[in-house]
Amino acid sequence: MNALDTYDVDTVVAGGGVIGIAIARALSLAGREVWLLEKNAQIGEETSARNSEVIHAGIYYDQGSLKAHHCVRGKALLYRYCADRGVPHRRCGKLIVAALQDEVPRLAGIAERAAMNGVSDLRPLSAAEALEMEPELNVKAALWSPSTGIVDSHALMLALLGEAEAHGTTTALRAPITGGALGSDGRITLEINGDEPLRLRARSFVNAAGLWSSELMRAIDGLPPPPELSLVKGNYFRLGRKAPFSTLIYPVPRDGGLGVHLTLDMGGQAKFGPDTEWLGSNDPAQIDYAVSTDRRGAFADAIRQYWPAITDADLVPGYSGVRPKLAGAAYPDFCIKGPNDHGLGQHVFLYGIESPGLTSCLSIAQHVADLLTDEG
Repeated sequence: MNALDTYDVDTVVAGGGVIGIAIARALSLAGREVWLLEKNAQIGEETSARNSEVIHAGIYYDQGSLKAHHCVRGKALLYRYCADRGVPHRRCGKLIVAALQDEVPRLAGIAERAAMNGVSDLRPLSAAEALEMEPELNVKAALWSPSTGIVDSHALMLALLGEAEAHGTTTALRAPITGGALGSDGRITLEINGDEPLRLRARSFVNAAGLWSSELMRAIDGLPPPPELSLVKGNYFRLGRKAPFSTLIYPVPRDGGLGVHLTLDMGGQAKFGPDTEWLGSNDPAQIDYAVSTDRRGAFADAIRQYWPAITDADLVPGYSGVRPKLAGAAYPDFCIKGPNDHGLGQHVFLYGIESPGLTSCLSIAQHVADLLTDEG
């Protein structure tokens, strides 16, 4: 480290996506002095700005998992927050569609798993009932999820950040953490090599750096080795004409994924995705976010299973996002390591915060705040 002035601070949160911002807000509301550091020029430029903006119900996750717990609790918190703060959102509901007869028996298993997670409002529909809701579908049977919705993720982040800053959070953009070390007193010294290089010595450090979380841990001496992350790209295509749907449409899951589903934004624009493209490199600096038109045919074929009227020409390349999955598991859970896990002081390290991270953000933030309750 070069000779920089060092400033003692209470808490540093690394990562200005929706998770980091929500954590900064929760800690500021608890009366802590918080510095929120984001390496990019704007908040939420990566995973938080490149997803489907769906408020998930909590249907598919393993019982007892962090994903199930935080999604179900986070959904309730998020709807309440958006209503109270005027954040654009809509509880539009979702149809899980069995387009083939052999998919119909799987709907009962989906409903059973959802119920184990505390989602008790799923309703089975006959083909006629589903077609009454969405006449253009090809459907043999369906499940209706009334608590699924959509949210303007950027407006949500701005609302959370505004509240955090109103309670004392200091936000620094273009402030990448390039090094640091854990001290014998349990504090972590961080070197920030941004527009105004400085060094912060934090009593508490929260790693909410998303795609960069493992790389950040390796840059700080004395911290435990992070898990390996597998970067998975999800491509989206937009519908080039008016959508004939008013709800979200998800196929019955197959082959380890949720399938190419149809979601809507707050303006009613339909998009399809994400698909699953495992990247050859797990270096987030090497990500290419371009959406190849070569994928259009496969998208159209998948969509045509439940919406026969779609054509290849209807699909316009949209955008892509990358999910930081924990490596080595088919269905990895969130990983949140607090003081009792590592024994190194009042610090929390988050890894693999992918979907349903947006839905879970307020629940995860409260969990982190609870982990950092001052024990004296």
